[in-house]
Parts: sequence; C-alpha cells; structure tokens
Amino acid sequence: MKYGSPPEDRVGALPSGVGIPVGKAAPDATVQDTDGRPARIQDLAKEGPILLVFYRGGWCPFCSFQIRELTMAHPEYRKRGVLPVAISVDRLEESAKTRASYAIPFPVLSDPELVAHRAYRVAHHVDEEKFSRLKGFGMDIERSSGRNHHVIAVPSLFLIEREGIVRWAHAEPDYKVRPSTPQILAAIDGGRLPSPCEV
Repeated sequence: MKYGSPPEDRVGALPSGVGIPVGKAAPDATVQDTDGRPARIQDLAKEGPILLVFYRGGWCPFCSFQIRELTMAHPEYRKRGVLPVAISVDRLEESAKTRASYAIPFPVLSDPELVAHRAYRVAHHVDEEKFSRLKGFGMDIERSSGRNHHVIAVPSLFLIEREGIVRWAHAEPDYKVRPSTPQILAAIDGGRLPSPCEV
C-alpha cells in the first residue's frame, strides 16, 4: 500500500518531543540483527553514514511499501556511501521474515525491548481501542513483538554520519505519510556526505 509524501517544506521536520534533532549526537543502542547477533548502532555508523529507518512492523502495509522502496533504491544509497538500516519492535523471527520477504540487502534490526525506540524518542503507545482495531484487521502487534507493551515506532528516519552526529531527521505521526525516495536522496545530496573514496 503506497503512502503519501509530505510537502517539500515539511521534509526534515520533527514533531515536538519526537526524535533527535539535526546536529545532536545520535544515541547509541544495542539491539539484534536477523541472525540474533548484537547490533550496535554506533558500530554500524562507524563504517560509514547510515539511514536509520524506524518502521512500525512487518505487519504494516505502508511499512512494507517503504521497505520495498528502500530495497529498490539501494544502489542509489550505496552510490552515496549510505547504508539504510531498518528497525522495528518486531521480535527476531518477524524481522527475519520481513528481510527474507523482500530480499533486503541491508540490516533489519529487532528491538522489542524498545532500547533504540526510547533512545531516539520515537516510541508510540497504541491505546486499547486502536490495538483491538488493528487485531481485528489481522495485525497483532503483541504477536509480532512478542511483548504486551503495545508500543510501535513513530515512522521516522535519521541520517547519521560516521562521527555519530544526526545530519538529517524526519518523523511523521501520520503513518500514511513518509518522505519519498527522491526526497530522501535530495536531503542526502543537499548535505553532501563524503563519498567512500574520500573517507
């Protein structure tokens, strides 16, 4: 299911109290990759800039479209020396299923304990009414996360340079609205990260 894109003047915006602003140090957090190994965000960024993408879960059709877009545009990110890194509250098995479904060529991380979600201030609590409504649609967030905290991500993106500073950030409480690939690439190009041969 395709999402809408924000107007240009809203690209790179963070709602009050959500996310880590540009110029601030990106919080470190250790979660798990799809092989069950510890994955430390700072370590990933040390190898080169990363685009940290918080998505609601593999059950969300808008997130699935976003992951597919990131996968298709991977050569463009690679050309710019940027590694997308997708992260959700989904438990390990669900994250692995998402990665396999789209043959994703970049890391997919699992954070059911909300370590990174809280550090990046993108944890969104789903109330009982919405939880029941989602479950009625076959979207069981408790089964996906393996937890009963009823927390999912505010869809958001953080471009983190290898020095650990947030270069660009965007968060959108409306899960049906997310920056398009051209908008994200324009933000990367606008900040002109060093190319791999320059670092």
